[in-house]
Order: sequence, then structure tokens, then C-alpha cells
Amino acid sequence: MRGSDLIIHAGDVGDPSILEALANIAPVVAVRGNVDTADWAESLPETAVAEAAGVNIYVLHDVKTLDLDPKASEFHIVVSGHSHKPSRSVRNGVLYINPGSAGPRRFSLPITIAHLDLAAIPWTVEFVDLEKGRRVK
Repeated sequence: MRGSDLIIHAGDVGDPSILEALANIAPVVAVRGNVDTADWAESLPETAVAEAAGVNIYVLHDVKTLDLDPKASEFHIVVSGHSHKPSRSVRNGVLYINPGSAGPRRFSLPITIAHLDLAAIPWTVEFVDLEKGRRVK
């Protein structure tokens, strides 16, 4: 993640030291996930808004709880994480990203993060398998 302009954490942080470590790399926008139940996590919002390269990003843990129309609200991207399954899709002109999970293995899913490049349109999303140390489609 070194060289990133912004790090987005879509919840299930688990330990505040993770956010501290990420903040040493780049500014962090984080939301609370369903496993973030300790007292320290009360300060994390359920949703957040980020802006990068003129792009408006809506962040929440579980996309199924999305209670607004991202397009009507002028969001270009929605980032969520609850399923821990890396995915990207476009719906009604809005890019939806789930970076997967960078922590302990969840179910039989890979351990991944997503790299979003906003430098050129169309934006690119690449998933990085942290165990294999390479980008995956």
C-alpha cells in the first residue's frame, strides 16, 4: 500500500493498532464492521464519505444496508466489505468495490486488498492476493 494517496477500510478492523499502522502509510477512512464491537470501535462511523482525485466515494460495511441512491447522491464509487469476497461491479453508472479481507482468512476466500487507480478513466481496480504477493483479476 506504500505510495497510496488514501486507504479505505470497509470495516471489521478488529484492532485499533491496524488503523494506526495504516495511517503511517497514508490517510485512512474507516467504518465500523459487525465484528468491531469493543469500546474503541464506537468512534468509527457506520458510513463515511471520501474524496480522491475529484471522485466521491461512499464507504459502508455491508452493501445490503445501503439506504441511499449513490448516483442521485452524486457518489461515483461505493466501497463495502461485509462479505469479505473481492468483487467489482457497475450498477447504474456507479462502481461497487469489495476489496475482500486483508486479515485472517474468512471462510475459503483469498486474503486480498483492492488497488483503485483514479488517474485515468476508466478507473482500474486490481485485487492483490496478499498470500501470493501478486495482483489477481
